[in-house]
Amino acid sequence: MKALFLAGGMGTRLRPLTNDLPKPMVPIMGKPLLERNIENLKRFGISEIVLSTCYKPGKIRKYFGDGSRFGVKISYICEDEPLGTAGAIKNAEKFFNDTFLVFNADILSDFDISEMIAFHKEKGALATIAVTQVDNPSAYGVIEHDENGFITAFKEKPKPNETSSNLINAGIYIFEPDLLKEIPSGRAVSIERETYPSLLNKGYKMAVYNRCSYWLDLGTPIKYLKAHKDILKGCIKIREHDFNKNAQYISKTAKISRFAKIKEPVYIGDNVEISSFANIGPNTVLLSNSSVGTDAMVVESIVWDNAHVEGGASVINSVVMSNCRVDKNGGKYNIILADNLSYTMAY
Repeated sequence: MKALFLAGGMGTRLRPLTNDLPKPMVPIMGKPLLERNIENLKRFGISEIVLSTCYKPGKIRKYFGDGSRFGVKISYICEDEPLGTAGAIKNAEKFFNDTFLVFNADILSDFDISEMIAFHKEKGALATIAVTQVDNPSAYGVIEHDENGFITAFKEKPKPNETSSNLINAGIYIFEPDLLKEIPSGRAVSIERETYPSLLNKGYKMAVYNRCSYWLDLGTPIKYLKAHKDILKGCIKIREHDFNKNAQYISKTAKISRFAKIKEPVYIGDNVEISSFANIGPNTVLLSNSSVGTDAMVVESIVWDNAHVEGGASVINSVVMSNCRVDKNGGKYNIILADNLSYTMAY
């Protein structure tokens, strides 16, 4: 089975993290989010992948190439202009002549893809939509279904008394190729607002798959921070380390003063340098070749590769991006440091 990643979004709400990066390329524990998702697919035997790109496509192609470095085969399709979710899927139609998977490339989840595929086949549906539960469905498009798991309605941002459902589209789908015939070509098409309601009106069977224990849309910097904290707390696993078994990951090449204080959970990457009396953690990630100076403090934060926190500085609940420097005795609280400019953390 092949999989399509919708990786063309501009990531506007995630700026400045996406000023120079496509959203699927933001690092999650030192690897691009898209790489994490490809690793997960490979675990379920999915090795043929199509990447639909639009914003800064060269950066994605340069990193992933033909996929051989990651043990998969990757093909590319580029949107000249944004086509929406369904439009991007239609644009990739030539790659799919059998049942296929579609993923929004900006989510982090623990869906069991094998179980979802078996569920889809059992239901005999044209489309199966993974869903997740939210506390306040009025901020989303809500999906209602019957007792057999088939969709009965889509409701966009309903008021509290307008639906009893708290299920929303999780951005993971299984489609039969006949669905592609129902998407118009040559224009932007929203799958949520146009394609799905149209399919429902025509009587097509669409199923909901509701078996997810972890799901997060990395749409804002606050959610980006949350993703790392959730990994550190063991809410979702990464391949190279199980934080449920050991709450700290420290690379063998990291250089840490014996007078530094490390409070777990933490992730400390390759060639990181931590000086005397520095305080690191909890819920902190230091990526490769970063450094923390004497008496500095980094708490509840992410420091990207080749970034530096100088002596006496404090970084709390913040993201320090690549090649940035927090000046000596400086303070960064609830901010993103990008190109050495501070941006307020957006929710």
